[in-house]
Amino acid sequence: QVQLVESGGGLVQAGGSLRLSCAASGRTYHNYFMGWFRQAPGKEREFVAGVRWKDDITYYLDSVKGRFTISRDNAKNMLYLQMNSLKPEDTAVYYCAANGNSGSLYYTHQDEYDYWGQGTQVTVSS
Repeated sequence: QVQLVESGGGLVQAGGSLRLSCAASGRTYHNYFMGWFRQAPGKEREFVAGVRWKDDITYYLDSVKGRFTISRDNAKNMLYLQMNSLKPEDTAVYYCAANGNSGSLYYTHQDEYDYWGQGTQVTVSS
């Protein structure tokens, strides 16, 4: 069992920044692929960014490349998503997720993930 808790969401003006955090606890996840997803009203949940924990390989949704950065802290068991140059279309509930498999370089479909946090709201005003 792995427990994930997100924090750091809020309201920000377009062009601003936010840093999301995900605290992980429970059984070891250092061989997992960890990801951030988001879901806007009326839309499907989509992959935003991910990292293969064991070797720090990262992968990003094309629309956030150069603006978002995913990172991890082994000592604190934390996953982060630094979001810069935010746009109104980034508005969504953001979820932290864990995939128990890490053989591939990346996993981008929600059905591939086993554990989920409760979500944190990010709202970007224009």
